[in-house]
Amino acid sequence: MSENIVFQRPSVMADVATHYCPGCQHGVVQRLVAEYIDSRQLAEKTVMVTSIGCSVLLYNYLLMDAVEAPHGRAPAVATGVKRVAPDKVVFAYQGDGDLASIGMAEIMHAANRGERITIIFVNNTCYGMTGGQMAPTTLIGQKTTTCPSGRCASSAGLPLRMAEIMAGLPGVAYASRVAVNTTKHIAQAKKAVRMAFDAPLNDQGMGFVEILATCPTNWKMTPLAANQRIADEMIPYFPLGTFKDAKNAGAC
Repeated sequence: MSENIVFQRPSVMADVATHYCPGCQHGVVQRLVAEYIDSRQLAEKTVMVTSIGCSVLLYNYLLMDAVEAPHGRAPAVATGVKRVAPDKVVFAYQGDGDLASIGMAEIMHAANRGERITIIFVNNTCYGMTGGQMAPTTLIGQKTTTCPSGRCASSAGLPLRMAEIMAGLPGVAYASRVAVNTTKHIAQAKKAVRMAFDAPLNDQGMGFVEILATCPTNWKMTPLAANQRIADEMIPYFPLGTFKDAKNAGAC
């Protein structure tokens, strides 16, 4: 009897058990990155820059060269890596507290300069690793450990829509927002990850993809309920789509 294997682990993914909380979707996002690296056979020339937060442990799962950056500084570190090793494929992997709060200056200036790097931005509307505090992406009314009555627009402002902000910067060649709460959305996210890597590889500018993901532990939900929250609450405020695609627009 022959064995027909239809689903395999990408070669750049480590064969280890995940440490992430049940229902967390960092593993899904990291697999999409691994599948792209495998498909282009880029493992030997890729350098990943990890940030602070749940995203920091990426280096446990992807078997590639890695540099650890201080909180929020991943785009600056990725810029340095790319400039001293321009033949390398360089990407930064960040959460919303790291990128949209502490590291806002770094991502803005790296994007404005059009650094030839890829940014994988995982948005779960809170600081996940440190206890679920309010992040710049926390939704209005969402309760966190630092806004137990729910985020209030009059005191905390409105949640930042990073994909739209990035699309407005001249050095960004590709900016999109996707989700990983359904199989259909995961397929769309896979394409977006590819486009975000292809933009700097084609010397067009920075590639940026925002990925809506769950944090069941800090949202105090089951994994299934957390998936539904993405559909019911996140996507209506953070619409999915491509906000900039210089390649297909015929400009760069």
